[in-house]
Amino acid sequence: MDLTVLVPLVVVTALVFDFTNGFHDTANAMATSIATGALRPKVAVALSAVLNLVGAFLSVEVAKTISGGLVDDAAITPEVVFGGLIGAIVWNLLTWYVGLPSSSSHALFGGLVGATWVAAGSDAVHFAKLVEKVLVPAVAAPVVAGVAGGIATYLAFRITRRATASRTPRGFRIGQIASASLLSLAHGTNDAQKTMGIITLTLISAGNLPTGSGPPTWVIVSAGLAIAAGTYLGGWRIIRTLGRGITDIGAPQGFAAQTSATAVILTSSHLGIALSTTHVCSGGILGAGLGTPQAVVRWGTAGRMVLAWLITLPAAGAAGALAGVVAESGAVGTAAVAVLGAAFGGAVFLLSRRDAVSAHNVNDIPVEPISESATSAAGGHR
Repeated sequence: MDLTVLVPLVVVTALVFDFTNGFHDTANAMATSIATGALRPKVAVALSAVLNLVGAFLSVEVAKTISGGLVDDAAITPEVVFGGLIGAIVWNLLTWYVGLPSSSSHALFGGLVGATWVAAGSDAVHFAKLVEKVLVPAVAAPVVAGVAGGIATYLAFRITRRATASRTPRGFRIGQIASASLLSLAHGTNDAQKTMGIITLTLISAGNLPTGSGPPTWVIVSAGLAIAAGTYLGGWRIIRTLGRGITDIGAPQGFAAQTSATAVILTSSHLGIALSTTHVCSGGILGAGLGTPQAVVRWGTAGRMVLAWLITLPAAGAAGALAGVVAESGAVGTAAVAVLGAAFGGAVFLLSRRDAVSAHNVNDIPVEPISESATSAAGGHR
């Protein structure tokens, strides 16, 4: 396919992925604030959207990691990038439909690596960088956030144990608004850059930018707007899972989880580490639940969530590899991948309307009621 057609197609597809990243990851910043009533659902997603947009302009270190670190930009073509993006979008939509907070970042990395590996061979994948910048943080970040969230929650209950019952939740809800805002800012700083990096990689592979270039201004602006628009749409299914499905979240736990996750994400953005904000925020929420006296953790939901984390990279990689192979076959193959991707997205949307989750019912019921798969974090009582 002619590059004058292919490059804009890849750029648009990257922005579509960025949009899905926004509504897939809205829960990361706002699920606990919505669950505790600190913010009304529509207000929460609007605030998060604005701050994600602002965060997109704060750094480009993660974008540089993706555009010049994970794969050999001289060995791939825009068709390969396109195939990787389609694989990532397919996985994002599938996990959104079932309400699982999997990693949009890992879906993107998996799709890109899978498509590159099949098209250009294993030598085109920088596995050392993949381990350093993706796999190690994937394990360490949720553990760090979980431990920090658990300690923060324990301390919050200890410090406020003599405070009046009416004033404590209100104070923590105010704190939640501040911590959720900072978390949204951090999310934009980390996740919007991933799309910036993909678009920059595409421009480099097409010869429009020299190797080692950072994202142009128009790329930063468009990526920020796309993730903000997706965030405002609200990924209500995943918001329900994180806010109601893992543990019982009160204002102190929500504040502790958000604060610990924000610290981890901002640190990683500064260091250029493209970690999964979903892993971090989920780890913070689970840690906050475990740090709560007599807390109930729904281990069935948590187990399904971790399983989704484990299979995201290989599943998106397989989808990206298949889409990349077909796209590289020529203009007809690229068009076929685009049509099939759009058809899959439409089908998932129509299926989701049968059991719609929205701002009006996101807090109505937990994803998994307290039962045999839910145990007390403080002693194992059921």
